[in-house]
Amino acid sequence: MPRIHLTSVFVDDQAAAQRFYTEVLGFVTKHDMPLGEHRWLTVVGADEPEGTELLLEPSDHPAVGPYKAALVADGIPAAAFVVDDVNAEHARLSALGVRFTQEPLTMGPFTTAVLDDTCGNLIQIASPA
Repeated sequence: MPRIHLTSVFVDDQAAAQRFYTEVLGFVTKHDMPLGEHRWLTVVGADEPEGTELLLEPSDHPAVGPYKAALVADGIPAAAFVVDDVNAEHARLSALGVRFTQEPLTMGPFTTAVLDDTCGNLIQIASPA
């Protein structure tokens, strides 16, 4: 049976993305290896060191810019992460200067919010309502 081992988000700057995803969101770096002019740079949940890896992938391919711009223009998150409490995480991240494009909103059984990852993506956080 298949399992998700790795997924990715395209980022404008890998070093800035690593800082944001680790120092602000709280992920930890799993792999950071030189790969030509870029790096194989993955992060994982701090409490799941063997969990699914998020590759912070360079946005160099010509199709990526228009793709990311269209998602942001339409307010579509590039990824979604589960948190224990969206309201508490919104407060914590807002205090760190994170910009939200959607404040916490309860929709049925979930509360969600959408933030700007400073690397060209919108990211949704969600928790049970």
